[in-house]
Amino acid sequence: MTDTPQPEHPFDVDAFLSRPLVARVATVNASGAPTVRPVWFLREGGVLWWITGEYAVMARHLERDPRTAVVVDTCDLERHEFLQVIMRGVAEVVPFDPALSRRKLRRYLGDDETTWHPDFRYFADDARLVRFVPERTVVKDLSKSFS
Repeated sequence: MTDTPQPEHPFDVDAFLSRPLVARVATVNASGAPTVRPVWFLREGGVLWWITGEYAVMARHLERDPRTAVVVDTCDLERHEFLQVIMRGVAEVVPFDPALSRRKLRRYLGDDETTWHPDFRYFADDARLVRFVPERTVVKDLSKSFS
């Protein structure tokens, strides 16, 4: 088995996407216009996951049209760090997995679940997950150096 060469990126994408950053997810609404929502996400095995449910319009958008775009970026003005990961692909709503969901929430809220707000400790009966598989990824480092 031959290892497939990985594309060169200007920064460590795996480390970047393991940070507790917010992703902006674009889906297509019923009238064909883009709709953007911020989400907390977990990346495992090249797949992005986030929580949704019957309460969310995103699930209906994805059932109608699974094409999705995701942007994760930074805008650190003090350090002049401007990193971007832009992905396009297909997303689908899948059954809920409490263990995966807790792993995602620990990234943002910490390991001690007793300190979490109850809204994050107990999942709604209609909770689902979105599974996003990127087909195209663009990575940019637009950081500035002021030496």
